[in-house]
Amino acid sequence: MSNSVDHPLFTSLEQQIRRITSTIHDACIAAQRSPDAVQLLAVTKTHPIETIQAAYALGLKRFGENYVQEGVDKIIALRGILPDNQAIWHFIGPLQSNKTRPVAEHFAWVHGIDRLKIAQRLSEQRPTHLPPLNVLIQVNISDESSKSGCAPDSALALALEIIQLPRLTLRGLMTIPAAIDPQANEATQCAPFVAMAQLHAKIKAHLPHDAAPAFDTLSMGMSDDYPHAIAAGSTLVRIGSALFGRRPAPTQTMTLNNTPH
Repeated sequence: MSNSVDHPLFTSLEQQIRRITSTIHDACIAAQRSPDAVQLLAVTKTHPIETIQAAYALGLKRFGENYVQEGVDKIIALRGILPDNQAIWHFIGPLQSNKTRPVAEHFAWVHGIDRLKIAQRLSEQRPTHLPPLNVLIQVNISDESSKSGCAPDSALALALEIIQLPRLTLRGLMTIPAAIDPQANEATQCAPFVAMAQLHAKIKAHLPHDAAPAFDTLSMGMSDDYPHAIAAGSTLVRIGSALFGRRPAPTQTMTLNNTPH
């Protein structure tokens, strides 16, 4: 697509990126943190390739996908399109054991590790010509039966197993807490994120000296709650609808010339 600022998609997305990066900056300052301490992950699931092209042209380099085949198709299609091909692809959805190979072969990060079997398969299937796969343990901090993730009290044991796997680098934790009433007070809205930050610190303190430095990531906060996550210590916020608007239907995603809805 053209990078012209007159292109409606480009102009709209530029405005949203400015708004979100400004909010991230303000949340960091309010929490007495460096604005550079928080990275923006653009969640592009079900969005067309031209949306990713526009986001990349506007400076975004980190993209998150939830569906294995859709994500792999986009990565392959964009390799010859994105200038310098510096996109960093994160897989952020639940991962079944029969889908680990394409994730190991194409993504740089995996956010949803909640059991050792998945980690073992990813390590075994990571190509030797690629650097180790960066992984995050997903923690079900709100104990919701509808969500993936290990229990908080199981995360340390899982971490100690994962750091033994040669083709993985354990980078930290990820969570999707239960929705909280937006009218609730600040402490209530921040509570699950604070619990995650405390768990992250506890696990890091128990890791061997050679593994602890890499354990630097806390992936939490989405479009509706990322300022609260930043206040509690998030280092990576996953933003989809606040950047790109309502997601189009999956059948619309893979056409290079689609106009997003």
